[in-house]
Amino acid sequence: MPQPKPQNASRDIVGQDLDTIQDRGFMTFAAYEDYPPWSYTEGGKIVGVDIEIGKLIAEDLGVEARFNLVAPGEDLLTDLRNWIWKGPIVGGAVVNVMLHVPYDSEFACRVEQVVFTGQYHQEQIAIAYRKDDYPDEKPIPAYFRFDTVGVENDSIADFYLSAFPGGQLSGNVTRYPTMTEAMEGLDQGATMAAMGPLAELEFGLTENTDVHTPPLPGFAVGKWTAGVGVHFAYRPLAYAVGDAIYAGLQDGRIEQIFTDFGLTHTPPEFQ
Repeated sequence: MPQPKPQNASRDIVGQDLDTIQDRGFMTFAAYEDYPPWSYTEGGKIVGVDIEIGKLIAEDLGVEARFNLVAPGEDLLTDLRNWIWKGPIVGGAVVNVMLHVPYDSEFACRVEQVVFTGQYHQEQIAIAYRKDDYPDEKPIPAYFRFDTVGVENDSIADFYLSAFPGGQLSGNVTRYPTMTEAMEGLDQGATMAAMGPLAELEFGLTENTDVHTPPLPGFAVGKWTAGVGVHFAYRPLAYAVGDAIYAGLQDGRIEQIFTDFGLTHTPPEFQ
């Protein structure tokens, strides 16, 4: 399918090229709202792992980082269309870089309008649990035939447990609007375990809880890589952003960001 030419894009696309960004002194990032530990508001300030990675990129390019917290759309393609290559129908404008874009080579080949670059972390599904409930053995999915577990509603962990043979787990799964609330429920004893992305579980741990990463049989998407997205027409910007993230992986700055938030950093496998 033919790619849209930059000069035929909306006026919001102006200012996307690397020279313009460096001349004006700032670059813009889109990050998901209410998404701890990645991007969220605390005390009136935008904070999170992805926010610090955006600052790292901007610092390496010699400019200021400016952030726009956005609500997730129906799917990733909608988010990329809204914030990278077309702009939302109502309110807002495209940004220079979208943070926390899951990388999938097949999807990347289909979406020609976006350069997927700067993979900085491999995330995986894990299980958090109350230490009092599991003093010896740590829970695995089969335990939830008898034990209670919390998940974020309509998440991949929810789908995985719902598809367990014969619906054996259905009565023991509690669905929460967010992973943060699932971890709060776990801490308060509403469930014995919680299942979801490792970073979100680690961020919600208390003295009552712990987390581990057991084998997950039949889980096709138990691991994935997070990176960034840049408009396809601005290759020099994409290269500069990718180089900044690669440098941050090599010199330990990205690992330190994760450590500062109490998280485990797993570099992408190609590193």
